[in-house]
Amino acid sequence: MKVQKRRRREAKTDYAKRLKLLKSEKPRLVFRRTNKYVTAQYVTSNEAQDKVVFGISSNELLKHGWDKKAVSGLKNITASYLLGYLMGKTIQSKKLEQPIIDFGMLKSLHKTRVYGFLKGIIDSGIAISCKEEAFPEPERIKGDHLKNKVDFEKIKSNIDKI
Repeated sequence: MKVQKRRRREAKTDYAKRLKLLKSEKPRLVFRRTNKYVTAQYVTSNEAQDKVVFGISSNELLKHGWDKKAVSGLKNITASYLLGYLMGKTIQSKKLEQPIIDFGMLKSLHKTRVYGFLKGIIDSGIAISCKEEAFPEPERIKGDHLKNKVDFEKIKSNIDKI
């Protein structure tokens, strides 16, 4: 019996998927979630050596008008969408190459924060193909279902000023 690599046993790396992403020789847009936030990083690879060009966490949304009372909601679908939107606008402002998406070991279930993030990237102007039925409903993206509502349009217009 063969023992799996340590990072695979810890459910941190899918080596088959990583190899495919590295063979494309394109920069990757890495999306991860933590217990409090969702994060995104623009990563380039040279000979399997990853270099993070820049990264953004959802706590950056506080600078763009996210209500401090709703800090506990910085990992929901609305925060994921706005993080994707902010990431896309930053990529365009820095004139970086179009990335490919890397969700890593996250399960990519339809209508979840993963696809909320992807919808934000696409709405910012980055060309990535995805089925429309995979995205969350517009009401959930805008945060109409949240107990502590945030001013979605104000935050989005603040991000557009970048």
